[in-house]
Amino acid sequence: MFGYVRPALERLDQERRDAYQSAYCGLCHALGKRHGPLARLTLQYDFTFLAILLTAGEGEGACACRRCPVNPFRKPRACLTGRQMDAAADQSVILTWHKLSDDVDDHGFFTGLPYRFVRRLFRRSYRRAAEAQPDFDAQTREGLVRLRALEEAGSPELDRAADAFAKILSCAAQAVPREGERRALEQLLYHVGRWVYLMDAWDDLDDDKKKGRYNPLDARFQGQARENREYLEATATHSLRLAGSAASLLELGRWTPIVENILYLGLPAVQSAVLDDRWKEMRKGRWKPHERSLRGAGREP
Repeated sequence: MFGYVRPALERLDQERRDAYQSAYCGLCHALGKRHGPLARLTLQYDFTFLAILLTAGEGEGACACRRCPVNPFRKPRACLTGRQMDAAADQSVILTWHKLSDDVDDHGFFTGLPYRFVRRLFRRSYRRAAEAQPDFDAQTREGLVRLRALEEAGSPELDRAADAFAKILSCAAQAVPREGERRALEQLLYHVGRWVYLMDAWDDLDDDKKKGRYNPLDARFQGQARENREYLEATATHSLRLAGSAASLLELGRWTPIVENILYLGLPAVQSAVLDDRWKEMRKGRWKPHERSLRGAGREP
């Protein structure tokens, strides 16, 4: 369900690309430091966005030069560090664990074996993360129980399903100590989470129909989801606008242009690709922020 929250790198200058790179690499190192090398596999653009938002709440954030474990012969890069980067690492492991559990539930015994195997590998990392973030883990679990109940009932109430998922992501704002900023961040994450859920539902329409799985859009429109693209586009765009309004209430410092780039350029570009059924092909390009597109003239992720 993750991977949709990406920047429009070609619209950022080199200084801001480097700043985004420092957050991406910083989260990777935090995952490795706190949860072992395997946890680095949970690294996602979505979690990098979360790490930026949490770090911005505590100021500029410190940087340390570290080598990339994937490219050890490359010169060290600046990596964002700090307490909130560690919190983002813990939360990303928790969300990945519960996503794997959801995948196990969505598949039969034999088709679910790969997911069971991967989940078992992450068990120790998840336990450490849940111990560090018990409230977030508990609320994530409760939110997924609500979401699972709606799915099992075949609920046609699209807003209730999207709300259940969005509330899970909004819980990540608990890591911010100041109440005013925490409430604004909750709203931002809520509406981005709602948008992610809608994009994922559209992206999975054909696969879900083929495999006989619940899809909230298919249930809402009684098998006529594709004939109601305009409705989905309108409600998803509305969520992006509300996320942008919430972001304007946050003191983001030097991260302001990067967050605005993601909300106002990156996510609309992804939305267009998803709704035009170009997204799966674009993802096959394996775009990564440490590639040439981040260092030089970028291309659309």
